[in-house]
Amino acid sequence: MFKFSTTVALVVATALPLAASAQTTSTTPAKLSVTASFSILADLTRAVGGDRVDVQTLVGADQDAHVFEPSPLDAKKLLQAKVLVSNGLGFEPWLGKLVKSVSYSGIQAVASKGVKPMEAEGDDHDHDHSHAHGAADPHAWQDPTNVITYVRNISAALSQADPTGAPVYQANSATYITQLRQFDTWAQAQFAALPEAKRRVITSHDAFGYFAKHYKLRFRAPQGISSEAEASAKDVAALVRQIKREKTKAVFFENMSNPKLITQLAAEAGVKVGPALYADALSAPGQPGATYLEMMRYNVNTLVAGMQQN
Repeated sequence: MFKFSTTVALVVATALPLAASAQTTSTTPAKLSVTASFSILADLTRAVGGDRVDVQTLVGADQDAHVFEPSPLDAKKLLQAKVLVSNGLGFEPWLGKLVKSVSYSGIQAVASKGVKPMEAEGDDHDHDHSHAHGAADPHAWQDPTNVITYVRNISAALSQADPTGAPVYQANSATYITQLRQFDTWAQAQFAALPEAKRRVITSHDAFGYFAKHYKLRFRAPQGISSEAEASAKDVAALVRQIKREKTKAVFFENMSNPKLITQLAAEAGVKVGPALYADALSAPGQPGATYLEMMRYNVNTLVAGMQQN
């Protein structure tokens, strides 16, 4: 977990005067400085902010926000930002301590505000493993209709910090929301073409609950909503038996997760692990999941190809 060390204190002490100097000496209007908690939110913020924003990310591409530990550099990123965009729903358990440690006083935008959270345990996506009943599933961005809410919340925060840019943010949001709806229509059609009996998937951790509910699929995973959670031997054994019984071939790991557990599970079940899915993080530039929409389209194509083998 994050510790407010003397190193971080030095970063905090030096960052403010540097920022103030930059503001007073520059003749070019400065871009709005924004820090996003993880890569997916950074991409959404860039889509809304366009050329008016400079976005930095705390948890980068292919990194796992569940186990992230902030560094002094992350403290500096946050301190220099006028807007902080986070997911909420308990996804960033380390963020509150970081905000407090640097006495952050900028605008804080919780992207998921207004989204109806799913419980981590329930019948919506048919778990076999247990969670703390009532805990919120934080992976709300896996349903693109929720991302419409994310985009509107981000736009409102940017407009609050930069009222002059509000018309730009609103126009960019409207364009992006149209793209989200177009993607969703396409994705619905891809899954609708699959027989219901084939619509089942195994993944490393329980990150696709909203996706499963929205597209009427069945996901199971040996780990819970946090990749940090330990999968019990009982859960793994039960999942192996189920894979064998149902002859499930659609088995995947996630780009930010260690594939060891799912590879072991697949070997015991006698199936092959498919390509990585993008769950809690985007890919690096040039890879299939470099933006949110690219990530979602790649996941849909990969999942359909896997489920066709069931």
